[in-house]
Amino acid sequence: MPLSGKTAIITGASRGIGEATAYELAAKGAQVFLTARSRDAIEAIAAKINESGGKAAFLASDMARYLGVETVVRRCMETFGSVDILVQNAGVIDPIARITDSDPRAWAKTMETNLNAVYYGLHAVLPIMEKQGAGLVINISSGAAHQPLEGWSHYCAAKAGAAMLTRQAHLETEGSNICVVGLSPGTVATDMQVRIKASGINPVSEMDPSAHIPAAWPARAIAWLATGAAADYCGEEIALKDEDIRRKIGLI
Repeated sequence: MPLSGKTAIITGASRGIGEATAYELAAKGAQVFLTARSRDAIEAIAAKINESGGKAAFLASDMARYLGVETVVRRCMETFGSVDILVQNAGVIDPIARITDSDPRAWAKTMETNLNAVYYGLHAVLPIMEKQGAGLVINISSGAAHQPLEGWSHYCAAKAGAAMLTRQAHLETEGSNICVVGLSPGTVATDMQVRIKASGINPVSEMDPSAHIPAAWPARAIAWLATGAAADYCGEEIALKDEDIRRKIGLI
């Protein structure tokens, strides 16, 4: 149980990568605190973990609002007494639209979830981790952070900003025992890919569903980082497309 005694907050934990990560970290002994907007889903996931002998708690919250993030962190501290790992997974792709066709209000709302929430999470947990003397933040990134894709101006811009926040947080915590790292999982077989496919915009929508990796793969990557590997990549972004990384995790 390599993560025994550690507490992890997982955002966007109601499905996909977040759900798979909750099960993976709990299986390795971590106490997991799940948050998402879908209360019923995270309640069911937490119940399943607890029934199998793990430790899980949950709170439905909107990570696009700082009060929501602050409340999640406070509740986690009250429940488990620490925040050792923060997995910033919450993200949305809708609405997919070219810049000229996009709704400015919808564009801004997406940025709140995909970018502002990353800053909010860092702002809320870093003081706690500094006081504890250690901590790990894993920001879920994307190839979209480095490559423009038609119809994805909101997503690409947000992920690029989140990648810079990873570097910025590393700069400001360097010399401490806190590690901030990015993980770019590639295309994953989640509900997001269903929406991308339906949009018919850009090459990603044309990919065959069989090309997408299962959510269990990035979950295993997150667990690998959390059990010590992150120390070699602080301030950097690792990509699951990298065969060397896959080999280290045990995916090859």
